[in-house]
Amino acid sequence: MKPLYKVVDLFCGAGGFSEGFHLSKRYRILLGVDNFRPAALTYKLNFPSTIVLLEDIKNISSYTLSEHIDLNDVDVVIGSPPCEPFTGANPRREKNPIDRLYKDPMGQLTLHFIRILGVIKPRVFVMENVPAILDDGLKIALIKEFRRIGYSSVYFNLLRAEDYGTPSHRLRVFISNIKIMPKPIDKRITVGKAIGDLPPPGNFPPNHESPPPFPEKKHRRVARLRWGEALIYYEGAKRRLPNIIRLDPNKIAPTVLGSSRFIHPFEDRLITVREQARLMGFPDQFVFIGGRDEQYNLVGEAVPVPLAYAIAMYIAEKLDGGEV
Repeated sequence: MKPLYKVVDLFCGAGGFSEGFHLSKRYRILLGVDNFRPAALTYKLNFPSTIVLLEDIKNISSYTLSEHIDLNDVDVVIGSPPCEPFTGANPRREKNPIDRLYKDPMGQLTLHFIRILGVIKPRVFVMENVPAILDDGLKIALIKEFRRIGYSSVYFNLLRAEDYGTPSHRLRVFISNIKIMPKPIDKRITVGKAIGDLPPPGNFPPNHESPPPFPEKKHRRVARLRWGEALIYYEGAKRRLPNIIRLDPNKIAPTVLGSSRFIHPFEDRLITVREQARLMGFPDQFVFIGGRDEQYNLVGEAVPVPLAYAIAMYIAEKLDGGEV
């Protein structure tokens, strides 16, 4: 019988990263940490046997951790520090890339992830973020920070969620002390295949309630949108970005973000939280807590579950083989 490896999830959010590890059946998730109450409540509901700390990571110390878990019994630490300081979708990010890590208070949370990593010292760590966290000197700074806590090898693994069964596009970097190279699936999953079998909103499964209808004037504009067209654009750090896009049933969805809202391919309405969750690979029994916008945000800020599963299986194989 293969061993169960022990996991701690920092900045756990709703639990997309953890869900992938859970579905692999190769891990036991000991602890999740997040300071956003709807996220922590959602996580606890879906991982009832896991200890969940509703706490600012800046206040987490070795003593805090040791009160809840055996620090010598953790094999893997995963986590997703906030990407807002680094992403090009943020028009207010610091101009100097290094300031995004050391000056921006939210960027400094990445340093707290590394600090806690230095306390636990797991066999494997995986930190997820946007590729822009590697811009102009940031990569070198991160290598120095990880080496400072004892990890001499640092790899920047760029993975596309759609290559591993997620019905939406998402390119992310997974920073780790090992190379992470799961084998991609043969065929991508389209929007139509992902959400086409759901009943009308208001029925089972959970989080599938009807979104509020558009005002009449906006509804007329929505009705004219063709597949792939957006209702609005907003200014990112470098370019205009679309939002409220009508999904094309024959393609994968665009990147699902916390701010993302999509129009149903065939109906003149926003997709439901459950439909959005399907685009991120969440199983229907995974329930989200909070107001509707909070639920959409929890979905959009998660690590896509199929990608997390592929990473979990890959790491388990390396641990089984004693390669880390």
